[in-house]
Amino acid sequence: MSKQERVNFNSKLGMILATAGSAVGLGNVWRFPYMAGENGGAAFIIIYIACVLLLGIPCMMNEFIIGRHGASNTARAYTTLARGSAWKWIGFLAVLTGFLITGYYSVVSGWCLQYVFGTAVGQMHGGPDYFSQYFSDFSANPWQPILWAAAFLVITHLVVSRGVEKGIERVSKMLMPTLFILLLIVMISSCLLPGAGKGVSFLLNPDFSKITPEVFLAALGQAFYSLSIGMGCVCTYASYFKRSTPLLATAVQISVIDCVVAVLAGLVIFPAAFSVGISPDSGPSLVFITLPNVFEQAFSGVPLLGTFMALLFYLLLSLAALTSLISLHEVSTAFLHEELHVSRNRAAAMVTGACIVIGALCSLSLGAWEGLHIGDSSLFDLFDFVTGQVFLPIGGLLTCVFVGWYLPKRLVRDEYTNGGTLRGALFAVYLFLVRWVCPLGILVIFLHQLKLF
Repeated sequence: MSKQERVNFNSKLGMILATAGSAVGLGNVWRFPYMAGENGGAAFIIIYIACVLLLGIPCMMNEFIIGRHGASNTARAYTTLARGSAWKWIGFLAVLTGFLITGYYSVVSGWCLQYVFGTAVGQMHGGPDYFSQYFSDFSANPWQPILWAAAFLVITHLVVSRGVEKGIERVSKMLMPTLFILLLIVMISSCLLPGAGKGVSFLLNPDFSKITPEVFLAALGQAFYSLSIGMGCVCTYASYFKRSTPLLATAVQISVIDCVVAVLAGLVIFPAAFSVGISPDSGPSLVFITLPNVFEQAFSGVPLLGTFMALLFYLLLSLAALTSLISLHEVSTAFLHEELHVSRNRAAAMVTGACIVIGALCSLSLGAWEGLHIGDSSLFDLFDFVTGQVFLPIGGLLTCVFVGWYLPKRLVRDEYTNGGTLRGALFAVYLFLVRWVCPLGILVIFLHQLKLF
């Protein structure tokens, strides 16, 4: 497929919403709030925003430049620019990473659907021990999580198989506004609870005494991962950008949306948690164990309202997961469609089927099949570790070196300025960040995650 024949996003709004949907996911609504809770609230947010500016936006620009210039799937885009060198393998690594994440991410996405269902049928009533046992029993069930994960992947398949304009773009125009509306409704309800002001104050009033090297590293890592860097999503979506798309402005807009969603999610969780005296630093269990108890207690005077708010929140979480899973699925679908020369529908079906198998194995490793462990790690945890803490930082680091040092500066500037039609403001700053600051930052994240310092 030539660059001229390649389909583009039909509208600027659709492009922004689809690409923002790739970035906005469980990392914003789930991971960001508990990390802010563990690392001092507003102090963490300030550092996080600075890290997005210094690390996130330049890394996103790298993938925009490669994707749009290559106008093909991520592996082929890198191969075209690598001109026969070993640099092409960065693209294949990104495709593999995106594929593996699609498999195990579907399991967590399925948990969200289970909680929508459980809330709707009245299962979410009880104390902290009940919710802890509920999650433990469900996640270890041999078939329920697999069915929900498969359902999530089938929904994703139905979107991706319809193509960029009729599938991804059209659905993104519906999902992202719906996500924002749900987020605002639940946030306002949470902030109106008695005692919620303490949670708002915790989130928005910085306590700089909380800043430590650990907080900085946590913010740096969250900035890198929350923008979907290194997994092929951004690069693949950029291949559908029009030549007139201003890359820097687009990267900034998507980063702003990503940060706003994360902060609004914090304004959902912290006011509700503080209103019932529950610590907001509950770690990864915050969403599936702590929050059901928060909704139960916060709206105890009006149980139906509590159920309704919980239902909206888990719908919100499911939508955030879906927008990310669509972009992850598209990475592998575009690769198979273009490299194997099969129809898009067949390529999407191959990805969906393979990811259902991966998701099933990952889910079973959490309880039903103890044999699906390697050492002390379940298959689920192993996939999470290898992709998140090894493949992503390596891919991001190599991409910075590839764009900053290997690609001709003229080519990079040409993409940055849309062939000289834009002024190219801050190009020197961008190139400096990509050559020096971003590689160092990603290397620090990588070594810290491996507990090497």
